[in-house]
Amino acid sequence: MPARTIAIYGKGGIGKSFTTTNLTATFAMMNKTVLQLGCDPKHDSTTSLFGGISLPTVTEVFAKKNSQNKQVTISDIVFRRNSEGFSKPVYGIELGGPQVGRGCGGRGIISGFDVLEKLGIFEWNIDVILMDFLGDVVCGGFATPLARSLSEEVILVTSNDRQSIFTANNICQANNYFKTVGGQSRLLGLIVNRDDGSGMAEKYAREAGITVLMKVPYDSEARDRDDSFNFAINLPEIREKFRMLAEDILENRIRPCEAKGLDFQQFVGLFGQVSEDAPIPATEEELFGNNRAMKNDKESTRSETDEERKLEECIAKLPEEEQAIYRMVEFQKRSIADIANLTALEEKNVRELLASARTQLKKFFFEN
Repeated sequence: MPARTIAIYGKGGIGKSFTTTNLTATFAMMNKTVLQLGCDPKHDSTTSLFGGISLPTVTEVFAKKNSQNKQVTISDIVFRRNSEGFSKPVYGIELGGPQVGRGCGGRGIISGFDVLEKLGIFEWNIDVILMDFLGDVVCGGFATPLARSLSEEVILVTSNDRQSIFTANNICQANNYFKTVGGQSRLLGLIVNRDDGSGMAEKYAREAGITVLMKVPYDSEARDRDDSFNFAINLPEIREKFRMLAEDILENRIRPCEAKGLDFQQFVGLFGQVSEDAPIPATEEELFGNNRAMKNDKESTRSETDEERKLEECIAKLPEEEQAIYRMVEFQKRSIADIANLTALEEKNVRELLASARTQLKKFFFEN
């Protein structure tokens, strides 16, 4: 019988790995063979499940084997753990991904699934496969189980804060989109983790038409157990919640949701009064401010300096007498009469020399 495949999506840090790990442990205690598949480049989904051990990832193993011209085998990437109280061992895989800033995480997910399918993952003797997916990245690679219907069912994990609920809404909308192009994944509902009693996630679920499957209250002891690589279901209250959810899943008591999610305006309206004012466009003047003026001044000064240098070179080409007359008129601002007295020339001759100087300068200045 094919494995039951469930993708668990949530915003990073919201507790989706906590939820997946404790659900895995619950199924194992119910005599089910479970595989937990970590689908996050951080490759830390199975850390608590394996007592703090970081499993080799499909991405890194594939790269190493490929460089050696060898094939990846099941034993290279699939690991098991026998835990006290579990009727059967649990299995774990981490898809992994590139190091930070060195590649596309979504591409690593797609490649990882290609490897697993070649190894026959959906033909293994497994009862339940839980896929722990990062939900707040819009890259198509992280939507692989929805786009290709690799997961029969989807569970959303959120808390009562706006950003984690926004992520859940995005996944809901994505799943509905893939349904329009042949996707078969069914949305089971939503889990409220670290529930503070504010009711925001439940309010969203009502408006979006999503079933609330379970509410896990914030519990410092449960957090401490998870941080120390233990199972929160060892706490009676937490164990009972997960047991009930696991039974509902196995017994098919949960009716899939037909939710389409909320559009942006509907979504933000849940959290308060939304301003009706249109955003005010910024202007170049206010953004550049004095910087633009200073830049223009510098360019203008630079341009003036270049022109002055060229003018001096042109003046130097004039006869000495014309140079002297031109400098007294243009730079010293002397009158024709003053120049005539200083040079003992007739005013007529001064004007002729000045005219000749200007004509020659114009020719020199624009000839290059």
